[in-house]
Amino acid sequence: MPLSIVTWNINSVRIRLDLIRRFVEAHNPDVLCLQEIKVEDELFPRAAFEEMGFTHMEVHGQKAYHGVATLSRVPLSAPDRRRWCGKEDARHLSVGLPGGAVLHNFYVPAGGDVPDRTLNDKFGHKLDFVDEMTACFRGTGAASRTILVGDLNIAPLECDVWSHRQLLKVVSHTPVETEKLTACLDGAPFIDVARKLTPAPAPIYTWWSYRARDWRAGNRGRRLDHIWVTPPLEPAILACRVFEDFRDGTGTSDHIPVMAELDI
Repeated sequence: MPLSIVTWNINSVRIRLDLIRRFVEAHNPDVLCLQEIKVEDELFPRAAFEEMGFTHMEVHGQKAYHGVATLSRVPLSAPDRRRWCGKEDARHLSVGLPGGAVLHNFYVPAGGDVPDRTLNDKFGHKLDFVDEMTACFRGTGAASRTILVGDLNIAPLECDVWSHRQLLKVVSHTPVETEKLTACLDGAPFIDVARKLTPAPAPIYTWWSYRARDWRAGNRGRRLDHIWVTPPLEPAILACRVFEDFRDGTGTSDHIPVMAELDI
């Protein structure tokens, strides 16, 4: 069954409902995985998503911060809301899909501004979070039908950032972060869907800072948003797209949607 799965850090779901509606009307995804929804479960705008055709919803929300939601046109099963690193922040949600695949929706901590865990607890939390992900999935890929999506807040390859040299000391592309994310990818193992279809050194970006007056002209992007699958799902990969137009205009997220099509 061909299934289109989108990951998108929406940076406050209630503020950007019109943006989401415009994307859904244009591209009609089957499953929409949102991060940084910034709303408690009970205040999540379910009616708006039902109107868009998403009749199956699982939400792991939090007031004003973090939070993930998985919205679907197909039935979802066995939802699980795991808390990572012993913290109560809402950064993960997994669900079962028709056909037996398990879909994990992640929002990895951004890590603050200083890439030193002795000076910045947020950076230490980020590193510990990725280590816990690696331990959780290590060795599972050969037997499992697993899809991992989300804002992983790390651009692992040199061509995943606008300037490898200038960002080596900037959180999201420091060597310790890229090495840990690569260990997580390889440890399951997972397949990076975007890079399978668009191999390095071709650049792919999914995030541009709000600080840029003209994000297109500067194009100082980073690939922070990812879709991975385990080897049993590699033959199912049909396509992967990024939607840069949804960074244009006012009131957008600083991230864009990424969509994979899988025949699962």
